[in-house]
Amino acid sequence: MSAYQFNGSAVAHDEEGYLVDIAEWSPELALLIAKSENIEMAPEHWEVVNFLRSYYEEYQVAPAVRVLVKEMTKKYGKEKGDQKYLYSLFPYGPAKQACKIAGLPKPTGCV
Repeated sequence: MSAYQFNGSAVAHDEEGYLVDIAEWSPELALLIAKSENIEMAPEHWEVVNFLRSYYEEYQVAPAVRVLVKEMTKKYGKEKGDQKYLYSLFPYGPAKQACKIAGLPKPTGCV
């Protein structure tokens, strides 16, 4: 099993980079994961990451992209719930890549 080297310790992740123990997540670790994904975190990225963490806390599941788009539209309006907008932030898949940075499991239905 692989690990992110963070604050002098190893934080285990699976072969795709998703944390093994989501309790080990922190905003600082998110920055390291984002860097490994070639993403420079801006407030717009954090908005999605924080939304995903809240969604996971409530439903105990990471949403697939269709659900993410629908729920982001409900909460933030059509502009931020737009699939193109989300892909501009997370080019390798807004649900997959954002969940990885948020320290959440891979969304159900993502390849």
